[in-house]
Amino acid sequence: MRDLQKIWKALPYSDPFLFVDELLYLDENRCEGMFLFRDDLPFYRGHFKDNPVTPGVILTECCAQIGLVCLGIFLLEKEEKNTLENTAVALTSSEMEFYIPVFPGEQVRVTSEKVYYRFSKLKCKVTMFNARNKVVCKGQIAGMLKAKSDA
Repeated sequence: MRDLQKIWKALPYSDPFLFVDELLYLDENRCEGMFLFRDDLPFYRGHFKDNPVTPGVILTECCAQIGLVCLGIFLLEKEEKNTLENTAVALTSSEMEFYIPVFPGEQVRVTSEKVYYRFSKLKCKVTMFNARNKVVCKGQIAGMLKAKSDA
């Protein structure tokens, strides 16, 4: 298995739009990672006065970063088409169902299972769990991943 820390560092995001704290597992078919939704994240200001909730689009982005982009970087590197730091990513579709809210200060775990990867397109089934192992949301996310030199 590749060095998970190197994959994490290669993500094309930075704070406050990096939604991956730790990668727990990664292979050719699946990925698992964690993120803590800190109460100081800027989108909580004004997203429901006096009762902030993590927006669904942010939950989807967290699932995409962990479940699609981390796995995609791993797959590109495995094909030897890519150095870790030059990945271009474009989300092409997402279909998510939301079940319970995520509040400031909650940690989530995202699992991802590859549906297919061909012609630079990766599609994954993703599920997000809260700290009590309850399903927060789940669905399918797809995107195009290429080495920037190919883009």
